[in-house]
Amino acid sequence: MTLDGEALEQLRKRAKAGGADRYHAANAAKGKLFARERVALLVDEGSFVEDGLYANAMAEGLPADGVVTGTATIDGRQVCLMANDSTVKAGSWGARTVEKIIRIIERAYATGVPMVYLVDSAGARITDQVDLFPGRRGAGKIFWNQVRASGSIPQVCALFGPSAAGGAYIPAFCDVVAMVDGNASMYLGSDRMVEMVTGEKTTLEAMGGAKVHCAESGVGHFLCKTEAEALDVVRRYLSYLPANWTQQPPVAEAVPAPEKADLAALVPASERQAFDMRRYVKGLLDDGSFFEIQALWAKELTIGFGRLNGEVVGVVGNNSMFKGGVLFVDSADKATRFVQLCDAFNVPLLFLSDVPGFMVGTAVEKQGIIRHGAKMITAISEATVPKICVVVRKAYGAGLYAMAGPGFEPDATIALPTAKIAVMGAEAAVNAVYANKIAAIADPDERAAFVAEKREAYERDIDIVRLASELVVDAIVEPHELRTELVRRFAAARGKERHFSRRRHGVTPV
Repeated sequence: MTLDGEALEQLRKRAKAGGADRYHAANAAKGKLFARERVALLVDEGSFVEDGLYANAMAEGLPADGVVTGTATIDGRQVCLMANDSTVKAGSWGARTVEKIIRIIERAYATGVPMVYLVDSAGARITDQVDLFPGRRGAGKIFWNQVRASGSIPQVCALFGPSAAGGAYIPAFCDVVAMVDGNASMYLGSDRMVEMVTGEKTTLEAMGGAKVHCAESGVGHFLCKTEAEALDVVRRYLSYLPANWTQQPPVAEAVPAPEKADLAALVPASERQAFDMRRYVKGLLDDGSFFEIQALWAKELTIGFGRLNGEVVGVVGNNSMFKGGVLFVDSADKATRFVQLCDAFNVPLLFLSDVPGFMVGTAVEKQGIIRHGAKMITAISEATVPKICVVVRKAYGAGLYAMAGPGFEPDATIALPTAKIAVMGAEAAVNAVYANKIAAIADPDERAAFVAEKREAYERDIDIVRLASELVVDAIVEPHELRTELVRRFAAARGKERHFSRRRHGVTPV
């Protein structure tokens, strides 16, 4: 069949129009944009070059086979992207859909540029399963390519609607996922399937909605109110990362720390009094540069990107405002993944320690706290980017190890005057050593005096000046000196040799 100019133009218009008007209207009623509108909002104007526009053009009602793929620039930097068109059979996958997605990930990997996924899909078309599911270029090849690309190029997902069944693994294999509250969901089986298999009655929102995944499961990273906000998350996330693992993160213009930041005033004298590590981080970094990740999940640990004098750093900080800053199973996992992300893309790591240690007790032991803690410590050990440990207030027990303490080859261990490093806090230590003696003292005043004496002796034993004199810590700095100290030390560590071990890969304590 030959096409004249007018026929080709009509074919192009049909392919770009997506599904029927009623599907566009239904999406608009939910506050959802058309897939091509999402692409236009995300990328630089006029930069998008589409591939596979005419996929399944001979079929009725399958324009572009329900997915938009191509290349573009975001803030002048090249990316590859895909966007499900939910007006075409609810964004479901056919054989050509799968092939287009595979091809664009392969292109991103081959050219060394970030891969962006704009997801809104009901999953595989069961009627086409033989064509799209089991073969060498079937849906499994999507995930194979994502795993191969992981740590080689940034992969970021914005989720606007469902990501169902096997398709839920596209977000799961991305570095981060932004989810639009009220519309986005991830689930392996629909609510109807769950009831059929398990008897449980639930809803998609209760089982796999945005709040569930951003606050409870940890699969989601950013809970967004609107689609524009989710697209902004994609844009901002990529602004902190290089195009691929061989490059350095982009440098921005240096910005001073906030003028009103008083780091000393933020840290209470008593370690029993909580403070918000997020405020501390914002007061330390370039003003306005902190980009927190997974703010709603495992809040006892704060992670995110920021800049020091224009240079990108990844921050891991204990937040005593939540669960006293104790490390739990989820916070160990949260740290593990973020440290691996930073190490993959050459982002130096800053650890801000105020940690009592890992949680103890029957519940967490059954959840595998030892295994998860080992996983976190593995990631800290394997990270070869410049890393600096700052003991802001305390680093007790294995918490010191998990926060890149001296035994884990940080480029520096810095202590503030408020810092304490010990196997455990004074109160717990005195109780552990002298429990029987304390119990045997009948007089309350005598007992209190005995405890106070032993606590004072313990505090002298772990005095931060003593630790500095024995080279456990490399420097003791005042809070107002910390930013300048970090800028200089990270600059000095920038060219470090990054080999870790003679092996193919370790065996992670998953």
